[in-house]
Amino acid sequence: MLDLSAKLSQKIFSNDIETAPTRDGFGTGSVEAGEKDARVVVLCADLAESTRAEQFQKAFPDRFIEMGVAEQNMATVAAGMAAAGKIPFIASYAAFNPGRNYEQIRTTIALNNMPVIVCGMHAGVSVGADGATHQMLEDIGMMRMLPGMTVIAPADAEEARKAVIAAAALGEPVYLRFGRAATPVFTTRETPFEIGKALILWEPETRNQKPEIAIFSTGSLSYAALEAARALEEQGIDSVVLHVPTVKPLDTGAILEAAESAGRVLTLEEHQTAGGFGSAVAEFLSDGHVVSIKRLGIQDQFGQSGTPQELLARYGLDVTHIIEAAKALVRDIVLAA
Repeated sequence: MLDLSAKLSQKIFSNDIETAPTRDGFGTGSVEAGEKDARVVVLCADLAESTRAEQFQKAFPDRFIEMGVAEQNMATVAAGMAAAGKIPFIASYAAFNPGRNYEQIRTTIALNNMPVIVCGMHAGVSVGADGATHQMLEDIGMMRMLPGMTVIAPADAEEARKAVIAAAALGEPVYLRFGRAATPVFTTRETPFEIGKALILWEPETRNQKPEIAIFSTGSLSYAALEAARALEEQGIDSVVLHVPTVKPLDTGAILEAAESAGRVLTLEEHQTAGGFGSAVAEFLSDGHVVSIKRLGIQDQFGQSGTPQELLARYGLDVTHIIEAAKALVRDIVLAA
């Protein structure tokens, strides 16, 4: 477990905080990974601009392959390139990668333990007006069930950059989840990132004071978790916020410590509650660790068109709903789904 809480200052809550989509981190990170290792290649399914793969294309045109609208072929070609010693990233919208090419990812990449990095962009409802067809809400569940597959959902564009570089060096299959909407960039180049490690973003000011609730988040909702924690503190409720970028493998030590300390757990994710991050946490804690758990996410629905903030509010994932759910859990109130 990595502790960032002591280094966070109030300036991260300012109105002029920098914002950027996490997909931007893929663009910059893939170029840096390519500079570090000549084996790195990027394959894209006709979405170089949207996925930010165009940055790698411009830096290394001879190591970029435009596959066209052929996601299944892209996965199998990447598996073959990995078998030949390359480190391939395959990029498309998450609705298509892994949504369209899941069988090829399962059979040619995961089954053979090929070090291919699957990059799913525009995940979650915050894709916005593109609507349900492009708002991939099932990808974490799909990918974390594959044996040997590491699953990472970065909090912001800077952490996404670090995750891309770390994935290239891992030597195993990885799924990286990215968003389209611009979200606050609250980590820095100095903020630690390590695959498999969670990060404490917030805890009670008095270190010996136990929190009343532990908020576990993944992806860009971790900033909303921070905002909720600050508001809860102002209302007299102490919390600990644990950002969990690596959904698989979970940092079970950090999760258990925070859960047992608080006794109540609230999980946040821009994904179906079934099979996602909250399910992974609940599965782990159900094995002999008794705590109260509430999972916030998409409740067995498809998305719809709207602005990112409208949709996050519609599905109960904005700061207001997070605060409401946390207070209800602390007070043992059952909210309607």
